[in-house]
Amino acid sequence: MAYITFQPSDHFNSLTYTGNGASPRSITGVGFRPDLVWTKDRSDSSTQPWHDVVRGATYAIRSDSNVASQNTPAYGYINSFDSDGYTFQQGSSDIGRFNDNSNLYVSFNWKAANAQGSSNTDGSINTTYTSANTTAGFSISKYTGTGSNATIGHGLGAAPKMIIIKNLTNTINWHCYHKSLGATKVIYLSLTNAAATDSTSFNDTEPTTSVFSVGTDTGTNQSGSDFIAYCFAEKKGFSKFGSYTGTGAKNFVYTGFKPAFLMVKKFSGTDAWVMVDNKRDIDNPVSNYLLANSSAAEASGLTYDFLSNGFAFNDSSQNASSDSYIYMAFAEHPLVSSNNIPATAR
Repeated sequence: MAYITFQPSDHFNSLTYTGNGASPRSITGVGFRPDLVWTKDRSDSSTQPWHDVVRGATYAIRSDSNVASQNTPAYGYINSFDSDGYTFQQGSSDIGRFNDNSNLYVSFNWKAANAQGSSNTDGSINTTYTSANTTAGFSISKYTGTGSNATIGHGLGAAPKMIIIKNLTNTINWHCYHKSLGATKVIYLSLTNAAATDSTSFNDTEPTTSVFSVGTDTGTNQSGSDFIAYCFAEKKGFSKFGSYTGTGAKNFVYTGFKPAFLMVKKFSGTDAWVMVDNKRDIDNPVSNYLLANSSAAEASGLTYDFLSNGFAFNDSSQNASSDSYIYMAFAEHPLVSSNNIPATAR
């Protein structure tokens, strides 16, 4: 796999801002027009809405909840995806407050095709829309379930290493495929559960360069329900989807780049999805964290280090002895040598 030739922050970027109470409000500084925006109030207990270009800007789903897609003004929503960020409407409900005065916020932003896309016909189920960024290995697909084993096109031209799926029609937990677990297991983004053996989520079939498989589970292929699938293919120097075993002490995980964003989940037992990034902590140790499956406010106390070629743990946090973990990471910049050529592990 060749190293990337693009700037990572042109395709993924996290952004922090301070609320000022205005509504609507435009947030700038992302560096590109985002196609997926994941937002969290750091100061208070508040939901974690995801908005994307495929479903339409005003529709929100929440990683801390199993509820269906919502388009309710009281919940607040993103009005538009803009050239350097996005514009949102503040909600009256705690569910959709993006801009409370003096509160601290963070958003995680990914670029797909910068358009809603078009139908992908590579699978046995045609997608309604697929927006694919083959350069950075990220696509968003919307499809309608059939209730029978099926395949769905993702548009990446490379097999996804992680797939996050949400049933938009009904109250059902988020289902995740991760390459380190394989297609015989499922893990839920909206829960703390360990990975579970399940043949019905992904039909025991690994994704290919053109399609991913779904079985008969209501979380991935309920008949008549609409679904959204976020697919991530690995790009050397930009993204990494892997696993590691905890040591309970110092531990290093090689990615080939300095991380800008890291999400970790223990899959051998019950634990939260822990998120850290380089905007809420600009220096080591990386201490401030959010939980993808929880509405809880930001907490601190971790002792991670973001290094030029990976990340390190200095204690047992997300590193308990003999426990097994998966992660997804995106780069601040790839590890390069003195002549600016990407370096390999050493």
